Parts: sequence; C-alpha cells; structure tokens
Amino acid sequence: MAGSRAAIRYAKAVLSLAKDQKSTEVVNSDMKLITNTLAQSEDLSQMLQSPIVRSSDKKAVLTSVFKNTNVATTNLIDTLISNKRLALLNDVAVSYTELYDHLRGTQVATVTTAVPLTDDLKTKVLVKVKELTGKEAEVENIIDESILGGFILRVGDIQYNASISNKLDKLKREFTLN
Repeated sequence: MAGSRAAIRYAKAVLSLAKDQKSTEVVNSDMKLITNTLAQSEDLSQMLQSPIVRSSDKKAVLTSVFKNTNVATTNLIDTLISNKRLALLNDVAVSYTELYDHLRGTQVATVTTAVPLTDDLKTKVLVKVKELTGKEAEVENIIDESILGGFILRVGDIQYNASISNKLDKLKREFTLN
C-alpha cells in the first residue's frame, strides 16, 4: 500500500512538472512506453526489482532502452534511482497515465472479447461509454477466447459482463441449486 501511495506522489510530481513544461502528452507517451516495455520484458522487470543489480547498471540499461524520452521522464528515472525507489517505476508510469486521463477528462474502457473488435464495434462501445459515464474514453481491446463470445466491458469501477461463459456459469449455478 505504501508503495502505491509513493508511486502516486511521484506521478503527481512528474505531471506537475510536465504541465509547467507543456509536455504532458509527450510524457504520457513515455509512461505508456515504459509500462508496455516492462510488461513485455520479464527480464527488465526482474532487473529493476533486484536488489543485487547495482543502481548504476540499472541506470545504464534504462538509459539505453528509453533513450528518446522527455527530460521529465529522464529526471523521474534519475530521481527514483537516487531515492532507491526504482522498483516503483512501473507503478509510477501507470499512476501518471491515470492522472493524465483524469486531467483530460478521459478514461480507458477495457473490452474483453473472444475475437478482435471491429472499428464499427469500437465506435458503438465509445458511444455507449459516453452515454453511461458522460466522459470520453479510449477503447482497449483484450482478447480472451475463454469467454467464448459476447464481451466484458470495464470502465473505471463499473463492469458489465455479457460474455457467453458468464451466462453459462449462471445457468450452471441455477441448475445446481434446484
């Protein structure tokens, strides 16, 4: 819990700095790059978490991996290294993106489907999310064949499960109770 609070504080500081420099969008792109890179590279994530790897080695790796980032992003990495909090980098990046979306009045609508969404369906989802929440949204499509069909829509703390597997589970529970 304390780690997430610290990550939010770092993210707020970076957002404030980026606002002053009028580079919030560029820094948000950097934060998404960091999040995606760490999600795709298990070795990089483990290296950041490892207490055995020296801070100078971690900095050298991060500098080479994220060489074309904004000054605010580079300063964040340097600050996390000097404060021995580099393990929070991913949490800070995620928190920054959430704060940035909140600042812009947008949100991320996660749609889990068995097959990729078409552009027409994405448009319909965006209209429905706008109708439900009153805010603009970006659609993130997660493909999970185990839901068989239908979709699961998650926006903030609201979830709507219209998947075939969920309906089958409900039927199964109904039959086992009777």
